[in-house]
Amino acid sequence: MSSASLEELAGRISELGRQAHLRGWVLGTSGNFSAVLDPQPLRLAITASGADKGRLGRAQVLEIDGDGRVIRGEGRPSAETSVHLAVVRARGAGAVVHTHSPWSTLLSETHARAGGLAIEGYEMLKGLDGVVTHEHREWLPIVENTQDWAGAAPGVQAMLESQREVHGFLIRRHGLYTWGRDLGEATRHLEILEFLLEVVGRAGRDGVGSR
Repeated sequence: MSSASLEELAGRISELGRQAHLRGWVLGTSGNFSAVLDPQPLRLAITASGADKGRLGRAQVLEIDGDGRVIRGEGRPSAETSVHLAVVRARGAGAVVHTHSPWSTLLSETHARAGGLAIEGYEMLKGLDGVVTHEHREWLPIVENTQDWAGAAPGVQAMLESQREVHGFLIRRHGLYTWGRDLGEATRHLEILEFLLEVVGRAGRDGVGSR
C-alpha cells in the first residue's frame, strides 16, 4: 500500500477525531480510530496511543500489520489495537471507531447486569446498515473493561462472530465501539448510535429493553 493511501486515510481519521472531540465523544486522549489499508496481508491505519483527539493530525496515525506491529509512523498504536483487529476479522470491517462519550459510559454501567441494552422504535435506527424500519430492535452487548485487551480480544471476536446482527458494543464504564465497510459507514454508525444512546439516556428507560 502506498504512502499516499496512508496519508489520505490518516487525514480522514484525523478529521473524524477532531469532529468527535468537538461533539464531546472523545475528550482528551480518549478513543481511537482505525481503517484498513490492505486486507491481505492485513494492514491498518490506527491512531497512536496518547494522542489528543482535539489536536489529532496525520503524524499521529500509524500503519500496523495484522499482529499490531508498527510498520510506519512514530509512537505506539492504541492500547486497544487488538480489539480493532478482532472487529476487522470478525465482521470484515473496513474501519473501526471507539468513543468515550458520557452517554455510552453511563449506559454501559446502568445495563451491565443485563449483558447489554436493546434500543427499538426510533426512526434513527434506519441509519444502520441493513435496517429498513423504525420497528427494528438493536442489541448492544456490554463487555467488561480490562487492562489486558490482547487477552480479551479473542472473546470479543467470538462474540461478534456469533452475534452477526449487532452494529456495535459497549465496554462497561468505558465507551462505544462500532464499525463499517469503510470510514464513511463507520462514521455514520457512530453518529446514529451516539444519538440513540443520548436519547435513551435522557428518556430514562423509554425505548430500552432487555434482550
